[in-house]
Amino acid sequence: MKLFKTVPAVVVLAGGLFASLHAVADNTVFTVMDDPSTAKKPFEGKINGGYLAQSGNTKSSSLTADSTLTWYGDTTAWSLWGNASNTSSNDERSSETYSVGGRSRYNITDADYLFGQASWLTDRYNGYRQRDVFTAGYGRQILNGPVHSLRFEFGPGVRYDEYTNDETKTQPLGYASGTYAWQMTDTTKFTQGLSVFGADDTTVNSETALDVAINDNFGLKVAYNITWNSEPPSSAPEHTDRRTTVTLGYKM
Repeated sequence: MKLFKTVPAVVVLAGGLFASLHAVADNTVFTVMDDPSTAKKPFEGKINGGYLAQSGNTKSSSLTADSTLTWYGDTTAWSLWGNASNTSSNDERSSETYSVGGRSRYNITDADYLFGQASWLTDRYNGYRQRDVFTAGYGRQILNGPVHSLRFEFGPGVRYDEYTNDETKTQPLGYASGTYAWQMTDTTKFTQGLSVFGADDTTVNSETALDVAINDNFGLKVAYNITWNSEPPSSAPEHTDRRTTVTLGYKM
């Protein structure tokens, strides 16, 4: 609670605290387990949100929100996701990121599956007016128990980048991703996701998260995201971006 003692006035809305170390140029890590063979109901959805406002000697605000919706069939799953975050200080915007995406999965066997996913992102403060990514390929469900879940997937893809200096670039890529989930207790779940988009400009994304259920519908999520770009835009030359969030979530 040290943070609340060091600012003149803090208003926290949506029950969540948001802290940003850097803006994220890309955060394409799909960490939701979408295996239809273990689905307990035909639909699962979650919305997370956090807001921090400070006024007085310094005026600033930070907002983050994300959502994931998944529909299950007998052997298929379809997911939609989106997230938004922005930060301002003294009425000057310092970061603004929005992204949406979709994913499908088809189980060939209990352990093998095919997938396809597409995403769109805009992050103009990190040099991207938009980034469109499409990938498809093969996945393997290595662990599928109620306590531990682990999957690995890979395949080809294509990426279109439009930079804030009006330059554009389209390139093929190789995609690989791994996601691990550990149901530590009845109310606490740990997830770790890592994805690699290998191209002329290789991007590596990592998300480490801890979900703690408050009741059947509400919970808290702590997440730490890292994005590394081998060749970032000249307008945002840092290779590594980091983001830390603590948000309140609603489970549908």
